[in-house]
Amino acid sequence: MIKPWLFEFLPELGGPSLEPDPRDVAKLFARYLDLWVLDEALGFEGIFFSEHHFGRSYSASPNLLIAAIASRTRTLRLGVMGVVLPYYHPARVVEEIGMLDQLTGGRLEIGTAIGVPQELSRLNMTMAEARERHDEIVTILDTALANRVISHRGKYFAFSDLRLLPRPLQHPSPPRWTTVISTESARRAARRRVRISTGFNSTQLIKRVFDAYRDEAHAAGFEAGPEYFALRRRVTVASTRDKACLHAQVVTERLKSFVAEDERLNGNVPDAPAASGGFTLSDDEFITGTPKDVAHEIIEQCRAVGAGHFLTVLNWSAPFEEVAQAHELFGREAIPLLRTAPM
Repeated sequence: MIKPWLFEFLPELGGPSLEPDPRDVAKLFARYLDLWVLDEALGFEGIFFSEHHFGRSYSASPNLLIAAIASRTRTLRLGVMGVVLPYYHPARVVEEIGMLDQLTGGRLEIGTAIGVPQELSRLNMTMAEARERHDEIVTILDTALANRVISHRGKYFAFSDLRLLPRPLQHPSPPRWTTVISTESARRAARRRVRISTGFNSTQLIKRVFDAYRDEAHAAGFEAGPEYFALRRRVTVASTRDKACLHAQVVTERLKSFVAEDERLNGNVPDAPAASGGFTLSDDEFITGTPKDVAHEIIEQCRAVGAGHFLTVLNWSAPFEEVAQAHELFGREAIPLLRTAPM
């Protein structure tokens, strides 16, 4: 079985030169909240929201979206893939995790990320500093989830005898995830026994990243099955393949524009991304067609890399009506195939 998740951006209305009417923004929020409630009935496992800043999406504080949807749903797992840790004090991260797990009735998934260079740089933060902050906060997070009272002294944070409340409902903690694009990041995640998610690269390179995790997990004394791995892809689905291909052209151009300023993008050294922390924008990232078409491709890719979770970015940043139709088609016709696919 492959568990199907949504990976969500809330697309920005307007842009740098066009400020939308605030009432239209409020309407957009309301329409997406209603759509996400319907996704529960369509059979999605859950929703991972994405955190981004300074343009293109309304996703600066996705924990607020989790809180807003928690009271309107009952089974959807909810999380962020991932919270960009370098922006925050670790005490706030830990206490929001506890609050959200309580508000969702124990349906929270914890996801963390370093962030993307072009957004971090707007706050004068380098990737090197972001990695340091991320690693220090991760250490604090893991300690806080295992202990009622914690103390810490590091390069960026220092405190004594903090009691962080409330404690999460799930014991010993909600499932923990992190985003990775390199074999070394995968090995670090395995040593923490947290699940990993990745995309962009080819299935061949992603298998190499996941294999590194599996090897490190074995060395650490546990076997990492498909439940530890999530493959994320941009899926464009429509009632006919021709219509899907037409929509997909726009999705491809949007993504290329989005990642063009990312210093980790490296299309010239095929073997570099898995080892160095860079990535390529592979054709495998784009899955296009009818619901049966995309289900078949998703199953093939998940089997190739050994992933038990699939995070779908459906008709990315398209007009709302197109996105809503894609959710309906994918839920009604693709999800049953994914949930019955042997791994």
